Amino acid sequence: MNTEISAKVAKTPACSLPPERGSLSHLMRARPGAHSVEWLIAPGFTPYVEAVAFMESRVDAIAAGRAGELVWLVEHPPLYTAGTSAKETDLRDPRFPVHKTGRGGQFTYHGPGQRVAYVILDLNQRRQDIRAFVCALEDWLILTLAAFNIRGERRADRVGVWVQRPDKPKGLDGATAEDKIAALGIRLRKWITFHGISMNVEPDLSHFSGIVPCGIADAHYGVTSLVDLGIPVTMVEVDSVLRREFTRIFG
Repeated sequence: MNTEISAKVAKTPACSLPPERGSLSHLMRARPGAHSVEWLIAPGFTPYVEAVAFMESRVDAIAAGRAGELVWLVEHPPLYTAGTSAKETDLRDPRFPVHKTGRGGQFTYHGPGQRVAYVILDLNQRRQDIRAFVCALEDWLILTLAAFNIRGERRADRVGVWVQRPDKPKGLDGATAEDKIAALGIRLRKWITFHGISMNVEPDLSHFSGIVPCGIADAHYGVTSLVDLGIPVTMVEVDSVLRREFTRIFG
């Protein structure tokens, strides 16, 4: 099967359920006997073009049986990426380099203080279920946030992880304000995943104003970070929790 998919996935109702410790709604564990997932942390800031080239090379190596699965943790210099569903009108101010990319989704921002995790997994050895994989990524993010006493929530009509902000102005319909704290966008080739997730630890949130993040322009929807929410954590601490909670879902 020589298939490449840029995933923009409509989630099943089960995916809207919060993951409970000991009763996770979606598991994507490898078959018995599979090799452990390798973890790498890139030093400094990784140029986006180099990151994409590295991921594509790793996917090809996994497909050929020359390499194993990988979670690659990086930070990027300030930049915007346009997914396969991006609208040109959502690019408000191209103050940073703009990269068109094959992942699913719309415009997003990457930059210092944001942890990007590129998740390169072989679903041939797990479950060939894109919806379940997206839900598992969200479970992973929600459990990581919970470790820092933040209630992250998923929304049926909005991919990513959100936090309620009752301290901010409500929407015109009286809806509680919400901020996005983590995003995801994936691509698959031969059922091997790449691209992945991003979590806002302490980025410059003003940099998001150059785009309509993920195409969501409603005034009562914004972006936030762990530090913005009053959680003074380091990237090292976040990485440790990400790895621990990844194991709960992906093995």
